[in-house]
Amino acid sequence: MTVLCCLLTFTAYPGGFQINEHSARAMAMGGTFTAIANDASAIYFNAAGLTQLKGFHLLTGTTMLVPSFSFKGVAPEVKKYEGKTQYFFPVHFYASYAVNDDLSFGLGFTSPFGLGTKWDENWVGKYMAVETLVEVFTVTPVAAYKVLNNLSVSAGLVYSFADVTMTRKVPEGTFAGDAFIKLKGNDKSAFGYTFGVMYKPLDYLTLGASFHSQIKYNFKGTAESNGAKQLASNLPHGNIQANITTPMFLNIGAALKVNNNLTISTEFQFVGWSSYDTLQVNFEDGTKSANPRLYKDSYIIRLGGEYVFENGISILAGIYYDKLPVESKMMNPTLPEANRIGSSFGLGYKINDNFTINASYLYLYSKSITVNNSEETYTSGNAPFNGIFKAGANIAALSLSYNF
Repeated sequence: MTVLCCLLTFTAYPGGFQINEHSARAMAMGGTFTAIANDASAIYFNAAGLTQLKGFHLLTGTTMLVPSFSFKGVAPEVKKYEGKTQYFFPVHFYASYAVNDDLSFGLGFTSPFGLGTKWDENWVGKYMAVETLVEVFTVTPVAAYKVLNNLSVSAGLVYSFADVTMTRKVPEGTFAGDAFIKLKGNDKSAFGYTFGVMYKPLDYLTLGASFHSQIKYNFKGTAESNGAKQLASNLPHGNIQANITTPMFLNIGAALKVNNNLTISTEFQFVGWSSYDTLQVNFEDGTKSANPRLYKDSYIIRLGGEYVFENGISILAGIYYDKLPVESKMMNPTLPEANRIGSSFGLGYKINDNFTINASYLYLYSKSITVNNSEETYTSGNAPFNGIFKAGANIAALSLSYNF
C-alpha cells in the first residue's frame, strides 16, 4: 500500500477507556471496595469476600457515563474543538451462592473497558481520529473458600469478548476532499483469570487484595475506504488483524470499622499499562502499520467511607487520584488523557431484610495538559499535534440487590 496506508496508525485502549465503576455502592465510596466486598459485587472487586454472604444473592444495575473532552490548537493557534456529547450505559450483574459457611460460588458480568469519542468530521485532528468506539465485556465465574475463620481466598476464570470501531480521514493529495477510513473488528473469545484474598486480623480491621490478569485480544475485522476512485487500490481495504493486550491490575485495600455505623476504607490500585506498548494493524496484502504507544505502569489511590443509620439508610462518599499512564508527547485525540481526580457520593436504602437499592454520582476532574513536544502528527507532512487537551466525565450509577 502507498503512504496513505502508512498513515493509518489508529490508537485504542488508552487509560481513559478503563472502567472501574461496576457497582453504585462501590463507586460512591471512591472504588474502595476490595477490603469490604460484602455484597455480590465482590465477584468483581474481591471474590474472597463472598464467604461473608449467606444464601443466594443477586445484584444488578447500570452506570451512565458522560465523558467530555476538548482540544485547543494546533499551537500556536488557540481555536477550541469540543468532542460531541455521548452517553454510555455499561451494565453489571452478579449472582452468588453460599454452599456452606466455607464455600461460595459466583458469576459476574461487567464491562471493564469501553467508551468512545466522536469529533466533527472536519475538525483539525480529522486525520488522527473522527470516531472511536470500544466495547469490552467479561463473564467471570468464581469460587471462594474460607481457609480460616479470618482468612478467605478466591479464584476465577475470565471469559471476554470485544468490539472496536475506529474512523478517520486521510488526505488525497491532488484530489479534492479526503478519503474516509473505517476499521472494525472483534474478538469473540479471549481469556484471563482473577485471584482474591481477604484477611481479618482484628474484629474492626479487614485487609483485602485482588488481582486481575492481562487479557490478550486477537481482533479480526475489515478496513473500508471511501475516497477518489483513482486511489481505490492505494486506500486501506479488506481483512485486517491486530493484537491488543489490556493491562493487569492489582488492588490492595484496608477497611476500618470505626463503630457499628461508620466504616472507612482506603485502597491502592496498580495498573500494568506498560503492556500497551505498540498497536500494529496487519492488512491482508502483508502491509503492517505499527504505532508505538509506550504507555507506562500507573496507579490509583482511593479513600472512601460509609455511614449506616439505624433506619436502613446509608450515606457514602469517596475520592481518588488516577495517575496519567502516558507521557504528554504521546497524547492522542482518540481519548484525551490526564491525571484525574474523582469525587463521589451516594445513598443506600435497605428496604427490608432482602432488598437494597444504591444510587451514586461521580465527577471526574482533570487539569488541562499543554503539549509542546508532540510525537503525534496530524498532517501528511508530519506536523506535530501540539496544543491543550482537557478531559472530564460525569458518572451516575444505580444498583439493586436482592438476597434469598
